[in-house]
Amino acid sequence: MFFDTHTHLGSRQFDADLPAVLERARAAGVSRMVAPAVDLDNARKLLAIAEKEPDVRVAVGIHPCDVDTVSGDAWVDELRELARHPKVCAIGEIGLDYFHAPPEGWTVETWRAHQAAVLDQQLTLAAELGLNVILHNRESWDDLVARVMPFTGRLRGVFHCFTGSIEQARPLLEAGHLISFTGIVTFKNAGIIAETARQVPAGHYMLETDAPYLAPVPHRGKRCEPAFVADTARGVAALRGVSAEEVAADTSRTALGFFRGWEAA
Repeated sequence: MFFDTHTHLGSRQFDADLPAVLERARAAGVSRMVAPAVDLDNARKLLAIAEKEPDVRVAVGIHPCDVDTVSGDAWVDELRELARHPKVCAIGEIGLDYFHAPPEGWTVETWRAHQAAVLDQQLTLAAELGLNVILHNRESWDDLVARVMPFTGRLRGVFHCFTGSIEQARPLLEAGHLISFTGIVTFKNAGIIAETARQVPAGHYMLETDAPYLAPVPHRGKRCEPAFVADTARGVAALRGVSAEEVAADTSRTALGFFRGWEAA
């Protein structure tokens, strides 16, 4: 019934009890989960998990905060090979992050330039392979949009953990891209995010947990789990004045059209 389109099942926070986490998700009605990678090692870990779990698919990619793990061009070939795995449904999590400080040895300028170069290489690879992309933005909105929009028509992106306005989202939605809401939309101070969730047309948004982060109400402050996407769906449904079942059906249909490989499962 529910589709968690972004859950970090490869996080160390799930190492001790992942089977129980997955069972709780299924018991809550979560029938599909997409687990995005943050680097190549994490991608391999996730693929090993997905090979055993029929309701899990993987997005492979280099997170902008982890681009120091790659250099040169050989990593692109390795990512290409990983992306051909039958359990891979997208390229991600990729993007730009200007919030976190650069690692030791990097200036702000060289770090942002390397992030941009790695992003461009991954967008190019996604277009080559016919895969859509999961996009990370943190205080980098204009630069990220400027790099993604030229790929419109060759791929679609979902701007995950969207926290902007409907006016900010509209040009992206009109170009065929998507936005996705986390548990933040259920917070009392959600403000503009809640208003966007009210207004975004069905078929143009998805739901996610970003587990183990950003647990929705009534779990705020706890470790987030994919089961909690049901609470986010109920929160969005209340904002939109419809049933949680309608939100679940609409967002699942949207996700099935965005991610590769589910129909053949």
